[in-house]
This record gives sequence, structure tokens and C-alpha cells, in this order.
Amino acid sequence: MIHPAAIVDPTAKVASDAEIGPYTVISHDVIIGSGTIIGPNVVIEPYTEIGPKCRIFQFASIGAIPQAIKFEGEKTLLKIGGGTVIREFVTINRGTGFGGGKTEVGEENFLMAYSHIAHDCKTGKRVVLANNATLAGHITIGNYATIGGLVAIHQFVKIGDYAFVGGKSAVVKDVPPFVIASGDRAKLYGLNSVGLRRNGFTDEKLILLKKAYRIIFRIGLALNEAIQRVRAEIEQIPEVVEFISFIKSSERGITR
Repeated sequence: MIHPAAIVDPTAKVASDAEIGPYTVISHDVIIGSGTIIGPNVVIEPYTEIGPKCRIFQFASIGAIPQAIKFEGEKTLLKIGGGTVIREFVTINRGTGFGGGKTEVGEENFLMAYSHIAHDCKTGKRVVLANNATLAGHITIGNYATIGGLVAIHQFVKIGDYAFVGGKSAVVKDVPPFVIASGDRAKLYGLNSVGLRRNGFTDEKLILLKKAYRIIFRIGLALNEAIQRVRAEIEQIPEVVEFISFIKSSERGITR
């Protein structure tokens, strides 16, 4: 299943049913899971672990050292969850010693052509990065979030679960779960209702989340006062609790 024109370091651990295309280079200390298919002309650098049933297309660069001035060659890691699809010219860097030591891509991510994940980022399950979406260092993306094409996200920003960031946006502050953000600089435009319904959210949940969103962002209350009002007036289903907890824990500040 390994093409004779591929270059695979003898210390790499490649599952017996994995496929590796011609002219692909697999470095030392690489682990490739069962059923993963790697196309031609891919470069996978050291200390990278790729889960089962992934698909990596031609010309991707996986696990290269971080683009960070403070990086001094320390051993750091990249882990890619099973079922992830990585399209042409995607670049993913491993972590840094000063940033936690690991970049993590969650299960069943879909990384479209030319997207970039920098050092020490973490993405959840079923995250989508559209073409040319770029994550700077230390970014956290929640489960089922979608990042549109040509989006640039600032270092240390957090994007919540099920959030949708529209194309050609510049995101410099945290984006709460369940919402739509768009623009330069990004602003909020309500709940991601279409995405939530597609993922099985009931009308009852959407109504409660819309009420919480309105109190927090639409009626001009101070943040602490708005949070207290949400807790007092709205049923505290898990999604509402998550929405409020994300906002309260933000360190960069919340996109408004």
C-alpha cells in the first residue's frame, strides 16, 4: 500500500492498510492510523500522529515546525483525529514549548484547500475550515464550528461550539457558541439557526437561546447585569449554561 516512489522513514509507524502515494515523504516519529489514505507529494514532518480513516490530498504540509520566532527546536507534537479530510496545500504546524507543546485537530474535521492551522491550536469535532481560512497560534475552535473562506483569526481567540464565521472576516475577539459572526472586524448577527437545526436543535432550544442572545447583546445592559437577568428569567438548559459560561470566561473579550 506504500508506493515505491514514496520515502518513508523506517522508524515511522504506518498501519498495514494505510495508503501512501508517490513522492510523499514520511519522516521519523510519525504514526499513521488504519485506513488512512495519503496522496502524492505530501510532506509529513516528525512527531505527527494521524488517526484512522483520514484522507490527505496532494501537496499538503503536515507537522512542520511552527512559524514562531521564540521556537527553539524543542520536541513538540501534532495530533490529527480520525476521519479528518485535508485537502490540497493545507498547512498544519506542530506546537511550541511555550504554548503547551501540541497542536490538535479533532475528529472528522474538513480542512479545505490552502487553509492553515498554526502552532498550539485546538479544533473540536467536525470543524470545517473553508478555502484559505487561517488560524494564528493558540486558537481554540469548538465542536461543529464552521469557518468561512478567507477568514483570518487572531492569536488566542476562541470560537464556540456550532458557531459560524462568514467568509472574508477578521476575527480579533472570542465568538460565543451557537452564533453567526462576520465582517472586518467581525460582528455578531444572531444565532446560527440554520446550522443548529441541521444538527438537531429543537425549536424550544432555539427560542431559549434567542432570548439569551437578545438579553446579552441587544438591549444595552452591562454584561454582568445581562448575565444575571438570563439566569433569572430563562430556563437553564445545558446550551444556555454553555452560552453564558463561554461569555463569562472570555479573556480576550467577546465579539459584540
